[in-house]
Amino acid sequence: VIVQTMAGAGSGFPDADYRAAGARLVATAAEVFTAAELIIKVKEPQLDECALLRPHHILFTFLHLAAVPAIASALCESGCTAIAYETVTSPAGGLPLLRPMSVIAGRLAVQAGATALQKSQGGSGILLSGGAGKPQSNVLILGAGVAGSNAAEVAIGMQAAVTVVDRTPANLKRLQAQLGEQLQIAPHRNQVGLKLGTAQPPAACATTAVAGHLVDQTFTLAAPP
Repeated sequence: VIVQTMAGAGSGFPDADYRAAGARLVATAAEVFTAAELIIKVKEPQLDECALLRPHHILFTFLHLAAVPAIASALCESGCTAIAYETVTSPAGGLPLLRPMSVIAGRLAVQAGATALQKSQGGSGILLSGGAGKPQSNVLILGAGVAGSNAAEVAIGMQAAVTVVDRTPANLKRLQAQLGEQLQIAPHRNQVGLKLGTAQPPAACATTAVAGHLVDQTFTLAAPP
C-alpha cells in the first residue's frame, strides 16, 4: 500500500498511522500513480492527475462526471478503468457508498442554509426556530431520499416547520412514519424561509426541480408575517 504524505491530515489521520499499518509514504501524487495499479481517492481526479492515468490503472473514487465533462473525456482518453463510488449498487438497489455522503450533505444543508439567512451573511435575518415574537420559519425540502430525510430531521430539531415534497408516495410515507406529525407534506407556498433541493437522479446532474422565475413567484424568502 502506497500513500501520499499528508493524505489523511484533513481527517485527523497523521502519516504515522499509515506508516504503523505498513504503508509506504511517498511525497507526491505522481509517485502514487507511477507505483500503483489500484488508485483510491475521495474526489474526482483533476486534469493534471488524469494525465498520469494509464490503461493498467483502476481508479476508485467519487466521480460525478455529469458536472465535469472535461474530466470525463480525459478519463476516457487515459484508457483506465474508473469506478465511481456513487454508482456502486447493492443487491437491493441502494447506493451504499453514496449514502454516508448524502447523510452529511443533508445535515449540512440546513446548517449552511440557516447561516446564509443571517443578516451578517447577506440574508434576510430569518431565525428558523422563530423567537422574540416571531413564529417558526418554514423549510421546504425537495426530495425525500437520504439527503432530504436527514435535512428534515435536522430542520425539525431546529424547531422549523418542515415540508417535504417527493414524487414517490412511498418515500413520503416512510419519512412521515419516521418523523411523525412534525413533518408536513403540503408546502406553505407563500411563506418559505429556506428551500433545499436534495433530489439527485443517478449518474446525472442535479435536477432543476423549480425554475428560477417560479422561485421568485412562488416562494417569498422572508419570515412569515
